[in-house]
Amino acid sequence: MKYTEEHEWLRAEGDVMVVGITEHATTQLGDIVFVELPDVGTTVTKDDEVVVIESVKAASDILAPIDGEIVEVNDALADNPSLANEDAIGDGWFFKIKPSDPSQMDDFMDEAAYKAMID
Repeated sequence: MKYTEEHEWLRAEGDVMVVGITEHATTQLGDIVFVELPDVGTTVTKDDEVVVIESVKAASDILAPIDGEIVEVNDALADNPSLANEDAIGDGWFFKIKPSDPSQMDDFMDEAAYKAMID
């Protein structure tokens, strides 16, 4: 897995990347009560706003970590937004993106570097 400075994680599944937010991010946000997911088929550019999250503490945006096409969204989050709190790096993923430039992944941190950043 790779991590961004914006507390997102990315995990490769074949030729797509699964994207979610870290446990650290969910702790900072508090209980997530609403998630607005992007439409499948949307082409995004790195740093485009793709997900809106509302929690008991704040509203937050998830930005596209890489350029690509949204190929799947986690519809379970629409019905149960707290999945992101309960299983941040498992069932609480947000979307899957097919990268248009896989080399962008080289810019992200590994788990050790991410842990050092948040400590």
